[in-house]
Amino acid sequence: MNDRFMNTYKRTGLILEKGRGATLWDKSGKEYIDFTAGIGVNSLGHGNPALVKAIADQAAKLIHCSNYFLTDISVRLTEELCEAAGFDSAFFCNSGAEANEGLVKIARKYGSDKHPDKNKVVTLIHSFHGRTITMVTATGQDKFHKFFGPFTPGFSYVPANDITALDKALDDKTCAFLFEPIQGEGGVLPLDPDYLRQAQKLCRERDILFAADEVQTGVGRTGAFLACMKMGLEPDLLSLAKGLAGGVPIGAILARGACAGTLQPGDHGTTFGGNPLAAAAAHAVLGQIHKPSFYAEVERKGEKIRKAIRSWENPLVTQVRGMGLMIGAGLSIPPGEVVSACRERGLLVLTAGEDTVRLLPPLVISDTEIDQGLAILKDALAAVSDPARQ
Repeated sequence: MNDRFMNTYKRTGLILEKGRGATLWDKSGKEYIDFTAGIGVNSLGHGNPALVKAIADQAAKLIHCSNYFLTDISVRLTEELCEAAGFDSAFFCNSGAEANEGLVKIARKYGSDKHPDKNKVVTLIHSFHGRTITMVTATGQDKFHKFFGPFTPGFSYVPANDITALDKALDDKTCAFLFEPIQGEGGVLPLDPDYLRQAQKLCRERDILFAADEVQTGVGRTGAFLACMKMGLEPDLLSLAKGLAGGVPIGAILARGACAGTLQPGDHGTTFGGNPLAAAAAHAVLGQIHKPSFYAEVERKGEKIRKAIRSWENPLVTQVRGMGLMIGAGLSIPPGEVVSACRERGLLVLTAGEDTVRLLPPLVISDTEIDQGLAILKDALAAVSDPARQ
């Protein structure tokens, strides 16, 4: 292991070399089924021909230029993304954390234009919104609130699915309510759609922006372009990243209605955001996923995985949660041992929260790859639940 890396990750020691579809190979040639997709990033899997061609073709023409200028591909992507999501304007950046930072800036400017003290943002306990100082503050998990203070003021947290607590928190100083439709890092915890619809109504009545963090749930992951669409919601602001460009770094803030024109020249910016290379990759992703038949397949595959895990009736599995291909298997033990057992057998999975194995396969995963991965997961769970088998 190279000791020049900062010690920020509990690395496995696995050195990956290449991939195709939802299958990866390490440096020694060992094969792995990928149920991680780079934490929900590789939406088209590995080596997707159309994505590879789009990146190569654009790299040969123009990789980057200043945002003082337009490019045909960035204009096309903006139009496609706003149309697909049903929003009025877009801002492109480089990551989910950066998208959420910009979203909060929009919300605070929108609020302060009405009253200087209207700048509070309410988020949820167990949420996760990114790794910058402000987004660590926005995250409603105490384990992230260490070492890095002083933190950005103006955030408060309420329990998810508790409309009474939210009603009390949304006071006259609140500019936005920010939520994940499914709390990913917190444990793959879907929020109650009825709760979110009531929350949306409260926000509309009080001129508070209803803001969705769809960094992990967006771009087809849940079986619709946005999880909010499945839940019957219309956020004022929404953040995207992860799967939007299939592995090329990109983030986006979408706005609709009264807040769509909040930012003016000089209010916000980014050097690399939405450059032609990232835009070409995102355009290629949207061209493949934004079809009813594709979303139906994501839904079918996700239900197949959830149904299979439930059918095993393994005593370690307490609950199977999620939508589409965003799946959490709640365990009665910490998930690390299961993750290791899967990796040893040729399956890559993730953790979430304190007790959950998180499955985020590429959206294009084949049924053969699903079957192979499920067979390994079943065997790994059986081995962990019965140490004599290991």
